[in-house]
Amino acid sequence: MKRLLTSVALAALLAACANSPPSQFAYNAPTQQPEGSSGFTPKPGWSATKFAVAAANPLATDAGYQILKAGGSAIDAAIAVQMVLTLVEPQSSGIGGGAFLLHSSGSKVEAFDGRETAPAAADEKLFLGADGKPMAFYDGVVGGRSVGTPGTVRVLEMAHKQYGKLPWAQLFAPAIQLADNGFKVSARLNTLLKDEKYLKNDSTAAAYFYKADGTPVDVAATLRNPALADVLRQIASKGSSALMTGPVAQAIVTKVQSHPTNPGKLALSDLASYQAKKREPICADYSANSKAYRLCGMPPPSSGAIAVGQILGILNNTPAATLPLASGIGGVPGTTSPAPSADWLHLYTEASRLAFADRAQYLGDPDFVTPPGGSWMTLLDPGYLKERAKLIQVAGPSMKTAKPGDPSVIKTSYAPMPEQPEHGTSHISIVDSFGNAIAMTTTIEDQFGSRLMTDGGTGKAGGFLLNNELTDFSFAPSDADGNPVANRVQSGKRPRSSMSPTLVFDKASGQLVMSGGSPGGALIIHFTAKTIYGVLNWGLMPQQAIDLPNFASTNGPSMLEEKRFPPATVEALRTRGAEVREVPMTSGLQAITRGQAHGTPLWLGGADPRREGLVMGD
Repeated sequence: MKRLLTSVALAALLAACANSPPSQFAYNAPTQQPEGSSGFTPKPGWSATKFAVAAANPLATDAGYQILKAGGSAIDAAIAVQMVLTLVEPQSSGIGGGAFLLHSSGSKVEAFDGRETAPAAADEKLFLGADGKPMAFYDGVVGGRSVGTPGTVRVLEMAHKQYGKLPWAQLFAPAIQLADNGFKVSARLNTLLKDEKYLKNDSTAAAYFYKADGTPVDVAATLRNPALADVLRQIASKGSSALMTGPVAQAIVTKVQSHPTNPGKLALSDLASYQAKKREPICADYSANSKAYRLCGMPPPSSGAIAVGQILGILNNTPAATLPLASGIGGVPGTTSPAPSADWLHLYTEASRLAFADRAQYLGDPDFVTPPGGSWMTLLDPGYLKERAKLIQVAGPSMKTAKPGDPSVIKTSYAPMPEQPEHGTSHISIVDSFGNAIAMTTTIEDQFGSRLMTDGGTGKAGGFLLNNELTDFSFAPSDADGNPVANRVQSGKRPRSSMSPTLVFDKASGQLVMSGGSPGGALIIHFTAKTIYGVLNWGLMPQQAIDLPNFASTNGPSMLEEKRFPPATVEALRTRGAEVREVPMTSGLQAITRGQAHGTPLWLGGADPRREGLVMGD
């Protein structure tokens, strides 16, 4: 705990605190810049007593910290964090994308849906080639075809009207100042640019991210973005309408529709008519170590809360809870660390296969897709999960591929969605001093989205990237028998997502226990489930739970984070008949949990050692 308490002092040193009254908020850009993030950089874990913010980049975390320090709410801080992420982590999220936001005010939990929508002119043939067959994935991603109507700014505006404490315009000050004056390019951004295949094909992006010789901007080089600064000033002054109408909207539409080889269907009317939505969160009971919890997450079109809830619920009907952590390989060569055992991993991956089979069969935009039995909660019914768990053979062999279940007496006519790649994303967790908490996962989908960058009509250098969110729809609209896929493209529809922002509560007291989530495409579900299980079942602090090796199955092979599990663990899974693949699994987990030291209540924070995130608080 000493290291945790010491890190509060460290966080204070890293921040340039804003002590002025809320109406006089003045942002002070920190001199501290992101650490290298290629590989595994151990992090100490953090603690605070009043408030805390966890985000994917130190500059973004610091912006949120300064807002909280100035008397802002969790929502206020989330807005400042997101705008800075648009600048410093452009490959993952931004104002050109969408977000799911879960908010707790202490007495209630609300789910804010800022997911992108398909253009009105789009139909289920959007990703079919001239031969009538689904096109190759990146043929759909790169260009205007994949761009959905962005929702991030609209959903943040909706939440701010209800829970904001500082004026909207002030929340943009950190990102505007950093965009005007420049920020230091992180090792992670430089590495991703170096490996990127498609971004240079966009002239605006190429001029901003790459030097004249075609190599990416150098690590620690100062990168300025005057175009983004101008667009953010407009949004700060006029609200989301500055993005969704007028010159900025026209620049977005022109960029999408004029792509030379892969134009899209996004229109001005799509942007102007976009609406963020407030939905009922998905909340389910969960017990661990004889204690009752309530897990709350986003409802469809997110599949995250249902899949996480199914995996953990199915596990609770197996001997998983009796299995302690074993020993694994540390993220730093030559070190060891705790890791799940082969016996536990077998049960987890089998539960995952069952959950992902249901996900592929049933989940889609609730405005277009009817849940089984008329309620999404049928998929989390304790009796149904108990029956699903009976399909797992504790000693093996692996089922390898599971079939969807029948959670309702009413049969579905949907076809399972074929597996497709999912990427991208960033996560933010915040607790404020007023009793509010948020878990927000935000995305432009693939790394660097559609690879289209617009200057927002400013005529200046830089700008922001547009999402490729429509590739989260099924490219194939139906199966061979003509049965429709629930997650097929339809006009105005929101694509299914794996984003899993999660708030965990003590069921008896209603007190917040945890805020967490991660980027990582379909593996977001597993990264989030791992962290929840580590904290609640294994009694780990959030940093320890995040540090655990990653593992997953999306109803196919068992995936293990490469170089993190002993050969004996890998072999033990293979003897059970599973196909095991050791692969890079670069999560970007952020989590804040409730704890205490010497009787003093604390917020304990963790950030993923696989990326450049940071937690700060007082």
